[in-house]
Amino acid sequence: MASPAASLSWNSSSWLNNRTLTRTPNEGIQLSDKSSAFVILAQKKAKKTRKIILIEDVTDVGKKGQLLDVKAGFYRNFLHPSGKARIVTPDLLKEMKVEEERIEAEKKRVKEEALQLARIFETVGAFKVKRKGGKGKQIFGSVTAQDLVDIIKAQLQRDIDKRIVSLPEIRETGEYIAELKLHPDVTAEVRLNVFAN
Repeated sequence: MASPAASLSWNSSSWLNNRTLTRTPNEGIQLSDKSSAFVILAQKKAKKTRKIILIEDVTDVGKKGQLLDVKAGFYRNFLHPSGKARIVTPDLLKEMKVEEERIEAEKKRVKEEALQLARIFETVGAFKVKRKGGKGKQIFGSVTAQDLVDIIKAQLQRDIDKRIVSLPEIRETGEYIAELKLHPDVTAEVRLNVFAN
């Protein structure tokens, strides 16, 4: 009697002799014979990255609203449970675009308000500051940013933060120019007339 290995090799080789292998255009291998036909397709590799949008700033990853490709495990184990990112969908992209347009409109509105305020300050002329006088042009004390803020509030009824006021050191009477940083792109110049009582 023949050994099982010999019969196995004989059976498999005779099976292959009766069939033909052909390659199809879609990267598959087709095995055909007179009785049956089937197609073997190559498996695609599993997706190892996810396309996400960051909901908030993440250190060493990116800023809020940024589109990123991250590894699936990083998204599944860290970003998704902590609520810092969401997978990109058409609805989410539309929502982020609307939010971005709203933010841009708000920035534009703030800049326009700053420009209008700068025009007001430039048309007012000079603000007058009274101080107790000393010898010659000397005054007692100095004029501070808070003094300028108080004068602007009294004359124009506008509240400004004293941190945006940049003043030279004023210890004498005369005319000075102060800068108000109303917006990162808008700076207004205000004239000050300091005189002694």
